[in-house]
Amino acid sequence: MPKVQDVPHPEYFPDSFPPEDFPRYPWTERPASLPERAWVTETTHRDGQQGGLPLTAEQGLTVYERMCAFTGDSGALRQAEFFVYRPSDRAMLEGALERWRSGAPVEPTTWIRASTRDVALVRDLGVRETGMLASASDYHTFHKFKPGGRAQAARTYLEAVAATLDAGLRPRLHLEDATRAPRDFLLPFVEAVMELARPYGEAQRPRFRVCDTLGLGLPYDFVSGPRSVPALIGELRGLGLAAEDLEFHPHNDTHLVVANSLAAILAGAGAINGTLLGKGERSGNAPLEGVLLHLIGMGLLGEARPDFRELNALVELYASWGEAVPAKYPLYGRDAHRTRAGIHADGLNKFWWMYAPFDVPALLGRPLEVSLTKDSGVAGLIFLIRQHTGLELAKDDPRVLELQAWLNAEFDGGRQTAVEWEELAPRIGALVPA
Repeated sequence: MPKVQDVPHPEYFPDSFPPEDFPRYPWTERPASLPERAWVTETTHRDGQQGGLPLTAEQGLTVYERMCAFTGDSGALRQAEFFVYRPSDRAMLEGALERWRSGAPVEPTTWIRASTRDVALVRDLGVRETGMLASASDYHTFHKFKPGGRAQAARTYLEAVAATLDAGLRPRLHLEDATRAPRDFLLPFVEAVMELARPYGEAQRPRFRVCDTLGLGLPYDFVSGPRSVPALIGELRGLGLAAEDLEFHPHNDTHLVVANSLAAILAGAGAINGTLLGKGERSGNAPLEGVLLHLIGMGLLGEARPDFRELNALVELYASWGEAVPAKYPLYGRDAHRTRAGIHADGLNKFWWMYAPFDVPALLGRPLEVSLTKDSGVAGLIFLIRQHTGLELAKDDPRVLELQAWLNAEFDGGRQTAVEWEELAPRIGALVPA
C-alpha cells in the first residue's frame, strides 16, 4: 500500500486558486525585474484591420466603446492605436478622440511609417503620441531601402523622430522584427533616439514597442540572441529604459504569443500590445484578455479589474460581422467551457470545480456547457436538465433512462453530431411537464 495519509478536509490550494478570482502566482521569490504595475494597449483598429478585420467608421467606434466598457476605471487597457491613411480610419480616430476628451478611459494614438512625410499627417490631429514603424532586422533594413542598409534606415528613422518631437508629440518607436535584429543596430539606435529626445522633456520621452513580428521569439533567458525575449528586454532596460518605456508586441506564428508576453513582463517590460480576442495578422496578435488574466494572477493590476463579462458583447459583435472567434478559442469560444465526455459531465454534477479552471460563470459571464454525444452518458443528461430546468434527477430515474435510450439509438444509428439543449428541450418537456 502507498504511504498516503488520509486527511479530514480536501486541499484546494486557495493561494493559487482563490474561489472568487483568477488563478494567482504564489511567488516563491518575486523576480527582481518584475515591474510594480503592468497593463496592455490595443491595436485592433490597426493590426486587426491589417489582419483582415474590416471596419467601417461606425464599427470601429463600436469596438472602441467595447474596449472602454471592458477596462472601465481599471487602467488595465490604456491606449488604442489607429491608422490615419483612409477617411474611414480618420473618422474612427476623430470619434475616439472626442470620446476620450469626454472621459473615455482608452487614449487614442496613431500609427505611421517613420518618415517626415507621414509625421505631417498626424501633426494636427490632436493625439499626444504616435507609433512609428522602425524596422530593426537586416531582413528589413537591407531590403526596404535603396540602396539599403543599417545606416540609411537609422538616418531615415531619426529624421522622423526629430520631426515628431518638433511637432510636440511623443514618439513610440516600433522596433519591427526585433527578434531577428542584430544588437549592434538595435541598441545604438535606441540610444540615439533617447539622446535626440532628451532636450524635449519627460512629456515627450520616447517609448519603444519591441515587435516579435513573426512569432520567432523564445520565452527563455538561456538561449542566445536574437530570439531570447527576456534577454532583449533586459538589454533595453540596461540602457536606462524604464518599464513604462517598453511595450512588447508579439504574434502567434509559433504558438508562443502568451508565453512570450509573460516573459517580456517578467523581464521588465511594462506593457503588452495586442488585441482583445486575438485579432491580427496571420495567426493573430497577443490575446489581451489572456494576458490580463495572468497579469491579475501576478498581482500587477492592483485592486481595480477590467470586467471580463463585457467581452461577451464583443464576441457577439464579431460574429454578427462574419468574424466569429473560433469555437474552441480559449475563454470566449463557443465550446471553450463545453464538455462532451461523460466522466467530465459526471464531475460537473458532483463538484463543478473539478472541471472548471476558475469560476467561469461569475468571472466571464459564460456558462459551463455540456453537449451530448455517444460518450457523454447519463451524467451529461442530468447536468443539462438541472442547468436548464433546475430539476435534480437521479441516474436511475425512468425519465432519464428513457431519454438516454433515445440518445443511444441516435448514435448507434450512425449520428455523428452532438445533441444540444435546443433539440433535447421538447423531449424533456414531454416527459417532465412544467
